[in-house]
Amino acid sequence: MLYLIHSSKTMRPTTDKRLNMSKPEFLQKSVELASYLKGLNISQLKKVMKVSDKLASEIQHTFSEWSTDSENTGLAVLSFRGDVYSGLQVDDFSIEDFEYANDKLRIVSGLYGILRPLDGVSPYRVEMGYRFDKTPYNNLYNFWSNELANTLSKDELIINLTSDEYGRAVLPYISKERIITPHFLTYSKIKEEYSNVAVHSKIARGAFANWLIKSRIDNKSELPKFSSLGYRYSDKLSTENNPVFVCDVFGGKGLSVRLK
Repeated sequence: MLYLIHSSKTMRPTTDKRLNMSKPEFLQKSVELASYLKGLNISQLKKVMKVSDKLASEIQHTFSEWSTDSENTGLAVLSFRGDVYSGLQVDDFSIEDFEYANDKLRIVSGLYGILRPLDGVSPYRVEMGYRFDKTPYNNLYNFWSNELANTLSKDELIINLTSDEYGRAVLPYISKERIITPHFLTYSKIKEEYSNVAVHSKIARGAFANWLIKSRIDNKSELPKFSSLGYRYSDKLSTENNPVFVCDVFGGKGLSVRLK
């Protein structure tokens, strides 16, 4: 069983001296893509990323400093921020948790393709859905093709905790029978039903990954036991490969941590 999440827009340069940093599998392709990105001006970045002049300038500066040098890289799982990583709560991981995560967790990335938690990454901002002007970077799904899925075991179940944007880079190349996609719903008093709340779902996906890692979950039959943040398994709403978890009151308030 493998657990699949995705990168985030925001990052913090960081490392942990207790852990050995490894090189991303597709580092050469990352260097190629980063080299192209370093040449983009503020207007081009603003157009593609739909950001302000100020943010485009900051992103351009980030690209200018991007490198593979060890002093400019940090552990992937500690570097990414955002709601999924707020739920993942890696700051509470033990050495054994990190080692288990490195074996079981994979992070889909626009720039790096796919990462292990202990791979070294340099700060960047490249979403999988970005479409740049120059081929082959005008479609990152084509740029990565089936290479990311090929790094995964051919027979293990995939616990899909990615967004649709990042899942499209991997899941089409994996048989549907092997993919398990949990869903997380919050009760709405207005609608009087359980529905998707984006920020709740993102944090819940991270919390689910945290639970998988800390509980060493490696069997499909154990998935309904998840009960963090007030969620409980809904047998009524679930299907075989789409377990649904519902909460009446979201228990993850205050967990969301974002950078500017």
